[in-house]
Amino acid sequence: MKRYFTATFALTRAYITRFFRDKMAMFFTFLFPLLFLFVFGSLYNNDTGDISFKVAVINNSSSAFAEQFETQLDESDTFEVSETITDFDDAKERMGRGEIDSIIELPNGFGEVNAAQQPSGSVDVYYSEASPQSGQTIAAVMQGVLDGINTELGQPAPPLTVTQKSTATANLSSFDYVFSGLIGFSILSLGIFGLANQMPAEKKTGSFRRLRASPIRKSQLIFANMIYYLLIGIISVVLMFVVAMMVFNFEMRGDWAALTVYIILGIITMFGFGLAIGGWAKNENQSAALTNLVAFPLMFLSGVFFPRFLMPEWLQGITGFLPLTPIIDGLRMIMTEGASLLQLGPELALMGAWMVIIYTVAIKVFRWE
Repeated sequence: MKRYFTATFALTRAYITRFFRDKMAMFFTFLFPLLFLFVFGSLYNNDTGDISFKVAVINNSSSAFAEQFETQLDESDTFEVSETITDFDDAKERMGRGEIDSIIELPNGFGEVNAAQQPSGSVDVYYSEASPQSGQTIAAVMQGVLDGINTELGQPAPPLTVTQKSTATANLSSFDYVFSGLIGFSILSLGIFGLANQMPAEKKTGSFRRLRASPIRKSQLIFANMIYYLLIGIISVVLMFVVAMMVFNFEMRGDWAALTVYIILGIITMFGFGLAIGGWAKNENQSAALTNLVAFPLMFLSGVFFPRFLMPEWLQGITGFLPLTPIIDGLRMIMTEGASLLQLGPELALMGAWMVIIYTVAIKVFRWE
């Protein structure tokens, strides 16, 4: 066992030394993820102030006026009312994830007639503490709507008003949401594209054939490459976090230790696919075709560039089992919602299952030349 790990780490050290002597390889390996970060960070860092607001309407009133008012909001061009959210806790959770901008609650008794035989009451507009501007804007728009109704009712003292309330949740900014996807994309591209191209190139030069003549086993070669690329992946992710905090004002809301452990596990999981493809392929042509077949579905179905909740429900159920999905979901929950590793039990279990499967496959299908 001692000789097994000694040989593995010696091979890892040789790969690392060779990589850091190649300045061009270092430049493109670390620059490529940063270019994507700058491009997408610039796109998502600034909100454009859309005219339409995504809201959830929670109607707790049984009055006819409240039902009519809810219908008018649904037909309004200013508000995009979610048809699937009917529970306040569900609405609060979705607003915390950035799926909706605000919650409009019609409290019990809203719209019931007062002493002047006119509908009265107050509309509660909930906003996130991390983004109060959207709630204030929606409250102002809502007050304008109610002022118009008050004028039609001919009331000097407005019987219909708006009250702003906080949900005490930290709402995601556009950049916060997309940043975890960019980290996942960096891990995906470095692990699959990098390893799947590098290992066939090694076979072409005959270096693996020469290693085969030594006591090195297939598993040792697989794990040595994994550890070597793991170090590179960690450096790349650290650089992305530095740029995100210095340039795009990223705020970490979770625990750094939990995030570090989760990123390492995510890198190990995804790099197994690159090792399996690169170990099986005889040349770059074979690896390129298989790499695209594996990488592109993961890229577009795991929430890298756009959220999975926009997909049909049946597709969300399928994509939830993809290996990159728990990595991105877990990163997003730690970074933006402060989730702990215990709360990410399902994601960790799925990553662990994929880790066992893919490394078993990588060792079984590896070819020396």
